Amino acid sequence: MGPQAQDADAWQLLYRTTDAAGDPTATVTTVLRPRTGPVEGLIAYQAATDASAPQCAPSFALRHGAPDQYDSALDLIQIDQMLSAGHAISIADWLGPKGAMFSPNQPGYAVLDAVRAAEGFTPLGLSGVDTPVAVTGYSGGSLGTAWAAQVHPAYAPEIRLVGAAMGGWTTPVGPYLESLDSGPFSGFLPSLLPGMMRADPQLAAAFDKYLTPAGHALLAAGDSKCVTPNVAQHAFLRMDDYLTIPFSRLLEQVRASFADVDFGSAVPTAPLFLYNAVHDEILDIAAADQAVTRWCAAGAQIAYTRDQLSEHISLNISATPAVLRWIDERLSGQAAPAGCSTRTVPTMALGGA
Repeated sequence: MGPQAQDADAWQLLYRTTDAAGDPTATVTTVLRPRTGPVEGLIAYQAATDASAPQCAPSFALRHGAPDQYDSALDLIQIDQMLSAGHAISIADWLGPKGAMFSPNQPGYAVLDAVRAAEGFTPLGLSGVDTPVAVTGYSGGSLGTAWAAQVHPAYAPEIRLVGAAMGGWTTPVGPYLESLDSGPFSGFLPSLLPGMMRADPQLAAAFDKYLTPAGHALLAAGDSKCVTPNVAQHAFLRMDDYLTIPFSRLLEQVRASFADVDFGSAVPTAPLFLYNAVHDEILDIAAADQAVTRWCAAGAQIAYTRDQLSEHISLNISATPAVLRWIDERLSGQAAPAGCSTRTVPTMALGGA
């Protein structure tokens, strides 16, 4: 897919942020604004970055139209509609410079520091810390979005975060990885595991101990590609064939590594719009249902929609009008409904928000 022209001005900003260990690091955000008219608020959009190879980062995919970045076309659909609504956009490389996958806190730091960089970048025409900000992302992008909403009160309380919208959750991590194994989407594993090993030395040590030579080669090759070729090449891959112990036993041994990665313990204070496909073929909606229950019990403000007819990819498209309408309302100053609500609708394409 070649790059699609947008009626917008765009820049890429290198900015300082914080890694999972609390140390300073740097990453990039791509910022855009409509060419004409004033901008109304800022949307931090987290692309579904499901691989950690450098060419899979949003800053590269958006600039070059990387052909093996499966969701770049979907990203452009979302971005175009946000620009048409008059919003400025920040699209951070939220995995950071090392492509750290499923890392605690760090994705949220990267997203919020990108917002700070955007607010301070004069050509965007924003009003600094008075700018209303919404964060949004789907599937892999839900991770950066959820972490941004969770760490916001302590890490960047000056940011005027008016809402977070996310769908297609990928948590908890351990059961998610095991569910991928041997299935039609098992090619996600050679995309995800290398970045996870970079993020967690203990996880890396465990895999290094039990991977066979073919297993090391599998992950090395997977780490050089974006998710689409990995999924296409490795459908029904069995990790047991690349390990000296069963994959399920290895995941049991590293369960502690996932304890801080599964978001859910810190409850966001900004209003949330959450949505998932009931029959998602990649993710189990039960995990999202449980997280909503926990967060609501802890006082979160949530509008949750369960879509009966969509699957994983189609929901990203069919939900867009409802998601952007909810974001538009938050950025324009309209308060989100109080409390929690859960709706199960035939399809969000009919306005089931």
